[in-house]
Amino acid sequence: MAISVVINTYNASQSLKQTLDSVKNFDEVVVCDMESTDDTLKIAGAMGCKTVTFERRHHNICEPARNYAIQSATHEWVLVIDADEIVPDELRDYLYAQAQRGDIDGLLIPRKNYFLNRFTKSTYPDYQLRFFRKTHTTWPATIHSRPKVNGRVKKIPAGKHNLALIHMQDTMHNMLAKLNTYSDNEVERRKGTKVSLLKLIFKPIFVFFKVFILKGGIRYGKVGYIQASKEAFYKLAVLAKIYEYHNGKKTDVNPSRK
Repeated sequence: MAISVVINTYNASQSLKQTLDSVKNFDEVVVCDMESTDDTLKIAGAMGCKTVTFERRHHNICEPARNYAIQSATHEWVLVIDADEIVPDELRDYLYAQAQRGDIDGLLIPRKNYFLNRFTKSTYPDYQLRFFRKTHTTWPATIHSRPKVNGRVKKIPAGKHNLALIHMQDTMHNMLAKLNTYSDNEVERRKGTKVSLLKLIFKPIFVFFKVFILKGGIRYGKVGYIQASKEAFYKLAVLAKIYEYHNGKKTDVNPSRK
């Protein structure tokens, strides 16, 4: 049973080669690029990938290109990964076994996230619905959306760490830049949310408590504290931008106007 790997990209040259090395033994690798200005397409072409282009236009997230990328795949079974993720050999073999059995239509895969050189279990298993039948699946164009699979979806047990995607670490600079971009896009998805003072105070606090205490981030010391703080700040940024959307007013800074 053949499997196509689909990767959405935009200026992903920093991590793409390592990602492509991890999927070179699949039947097909499709790189759907959103008009990169770096060496992304050069790297993909050199490694024998099928490449297609999705016009970037005003988009600054990959979700609007997901369906186009998936439909560009040749085979019915599709594995979607990001350009900074690695597929271990054990996971690849497991996916082929599942496709051969054919008793599911989608598979939730755990993901190990690396943060400041550490694999922190405080965000594990971070399940991702990334393996599915192409003809049974659609992917909403909104940020952080999950594909909708029409059929039976199975989950890989969280205890099987060797069957998890590996999410490579990024720099703090890039993570904070993405935080700003992602929170902008969250506003469109959650603009119906009412933002009270209590929500502004306690939602970020709860996120910090959940990541640092309930999920064990405290075990990683400074790394766990920074990660929990980043997650809490993201929640605050989203809420603040929703509040601004509903209540913010542009200030006329031209002193000549009255």
